[in-house]
Amino acid sequence: LMKNQFASVKMNGNEGLEKVLQTSILVSGMDCVEEEVDFNWEEYLEETGATAAPHTSFRHVELSLQSSFQPGMKLEVANKGSLDTYWVATIITTCGQLLLLRYCGYGDDRKADFWCDVMTAELHPVGWCAQNNKTLQPPEAIKEKYSDWTEFLIKELTGSRTAPANLLEGPLRGKNTVDLIVVGCILEVRDAFEPSVYWAARVQCNVGGRLCLSYVGLNDSSDDMWMFYLDTRLRPLGWAKENNLSLKPPTDLCDLRSSSEWTEALDEATTETLKSPLPLEVFKDHADLSTHSFRAGMKLEMVSPKEPFHICPVSVTKVYNEYYFQIRVDDLTAEATPTRAVCHADSPGILPVQWCLKNGVGLERPQGFESQDFDWADYLKHTGAEAAPDVCFPNSRGFCKDMWLEAVNPLQPSELCVARITQVKGRLLWLRLEGLTKPQPDCIVDVESMNIFPVGWCEANGYPLTHLLKTVCEEIPLLSPVSLVNGKYCCSQLFVNHHCFSGPYLNKGRISELPKAVGPGKCAVVLKEILMMLINSAYKPGRVLRELQMVEDPQWNCQEETLKAKYKGKSYRSTMRIVRTADQVSEFCRRVCERLQCCPNLFGPTIVSDKCPENCFSQTKTKYTYYKKRKVGRPSLGENAQDGDMTKPARRRKKRKAIFVQKKRRTSIVGYHTTESPQVCQTKNTHSEIFTCISLVTPASKQMQAHIKVQKFEEEDRLVLERNPLEWSVSDVVDFITSTDCASLAKIFQEQDIDGQALLLLTLPTVQECMDLKLGPAIKLCHQIERVKVAFYSQFAN
Repeated sequence: LMKNQFASVKMNGNEGLEKVLQTSILVSGMDCVEEEVDFNWEEYLEETGATAAPHTSFRHVELSLQSSFQPGMKLEVANKGSLDTYWVATIITTCGQLLLLRYCGYGDDRKADFWCDVMTAELHPVGWCAQNNKTLQPPEAIKEKYSDWTEFLIKELTGSRTAPANLLEGPLRGKNTVDLIVVGCILEVRDAFEPSVYWAARVQCNVGGRLCLSYVGLNDSSDDMWMFYLDTRLRPLGWAKENNLSLKPPTDLCDLRSSSEWTEALDEATTETLKSPLPLEVFKDHADLSTHSFRAGMKLEMVSPKEPFHICPVSVTKVYNEYYFQIRVDDLTAEATPTRAVCHADSPGILPVQWCLKNGVGLERPQGFESQDFDWADYLKHTGAEAAPDVCFPNSRGFCKDMWLEAVNPLQPSELCVARITQVKGRLLWLRLEGLTKPQPDCIVDVESMNIFPVGWCEANGYPLTHLLKTVCEEIPLLSPVSLVNGKYCCSQLFVNHHCFSGPYLNKGRISELPKAVGPGKCAVVLKEILMMLINSAYKPGRVLRELQMVEDPQWNCQEETLKAKYKGKSYRSTMRIVRTADQVSEFCRRVCERLQCCPNLFGPTIVSDKCPENCFSQTKTKYTYYKKRKVGRPSLGENAQDGDMTKPARRRKKRKAIFVQKKRRTSIVGYHTTESPQVCQTKNTHSEIFTCISLVTPASKQMQAHIKVQKFEEEDRLVLERNPLEWSVSDVVDFITSTDCASLAKIFQEQDIDGQALLLLTLPTVQECMDLKLGPAIKLCHQIERVKVAFYSQFAN
């Protein structure tokens, strides 16, 4: 590097020398290497401007987050109107381990809906009262609605689904579907080569529904396999027998044990499973197979089942039944070892003839086919076969090129990697796996593959993720001739004093990560470097850019430099006049510190030990007495690129979806509502805030509370309501939101069926999580919601 730099000096004279000194001295001799560091998806996407694939595109992951309880299920619950009596209720909504229930008999009337916590409430399966001699009677409010409640219940329960007893009582109580699959569970796996043959397998590991399985009778971990729990090959123990299918050891492994050893291992596993059987609820979301239209002899294209890096011609060699058929990768050589696979109508990776040609994708020429250029018409004529019609193939669902996700390494199924979509063709994705020790071609997966996952899935499930290697720089001895840096336009080192007060604009944590010194070098270059460091350490870089533009003195000898910043996906830039001569550097640094309301010694030519001579360590985070008399402007509450021409967004980045967060899926048939009246139980008025605790008391749990923090508003921001917000309908809520500066979000309230009661329960965390909003818009929306809450407390709470 230094050799090339000095060659540049020789060629370009003093100008070349100046550029070399600017580079080599400022960097202080940095050796850049690739090193594995902690990987954070959110930071990576923010820094690169990349987009995460929407988590809704991963249907198998969405299903895995759903509650084991489903809307419409019936159960028996304590009657809140009468002690020691119970009544049948219907599940309206699920939210994690919370259930929204409605007593049977209320019909579509939701005024008495109530929430229960599965883990603490007294909930029982239908029939529990009869078995335990408990009284089953309707609530007082609807007691007179029907003359014959027995007849009503018979009609209500006929054909309905009842909540499973093992999910209401015992060790499985309240568990999510995926969590019901514990280590040691036994299930049956369909043979990879014979669709009518199954064998038992034991769960060795469960990572968010992705199971590591070992065949019963084998102890060698090298034969373990990974499958998502929704894979159609997985069934409950006993499935084969019930459906008149064979229960045999796997075809490719049966020779590893004798027949008696296999049988003995299966008997032991069956006995073990009977003690704690795997709940059938695990298989409730398994998709039913579609019937296919393939016939033996048909040809098609398919992602290679052995090496999913290319697409090749395959033939249908056998049709087992209306659901399954066998394919073989075409190989015309005499000594070929056939590669076969069992497929069904929805198998990922199967494609019609000419698909590659139509989509501009290369198709592997079959081994042994002599023609130089592969042509399907010639090939079908040569083999005497027919092409499978397009009607045989499933439809597509799209991702987009350059989206990021997490994907299984096909050559190492236990490994999940950061992956980028390099190509999207129809229902196929080409994925480039990052961080691999040995590079491999882009792997090809179907959009319905259960080997791809949304960004953040591994972190949410505590599983290691193979990620990108990050380039970091380490200091090496300085090689450049420092003695050349002297004179009027050069300055010595400038120091960043990490212990000094950083003020209201700069993030103390980011400041502490900056190098201790910058320079020596040209004054303007050294100062620009340190100013960029300060900008990147700001809470709001755009605001710091505006403040720095005001640092100016007519008597200074300056040159104009362009400073840049990024904030929330937008780029900002401004032109600043920076001093050129060494005698003005100290005053310039002090003026910058003054403008940023930080300690005058935060950076500059002076080294500060643990104790600053300005005594800045005694100051609070937002106040600094040095500037009290100077009336320096305080930062505004918001940041707007239109505040002046000095900061203009360079480009608008596409809206990025939120990082995947493992959360309990909420399902509903009428929406998210509660009708328990909020009651103000405590109010503490401080100088800046009002804290209000709203209790939601349910008959099954006296401990459910929602804590809402309400900002104190200025008098002109107060809202006067004509009607109690508890009585607002969904349309009333939508009308209110439309009347505010959050009108663009009104559609979300309509879609999520949020009425006035639900509105009063919304907080910043729930708004961010349930509405998928970034922090800025979420805070803006919560400001309007808090206005409603304050009006409710002052006008209607009593």
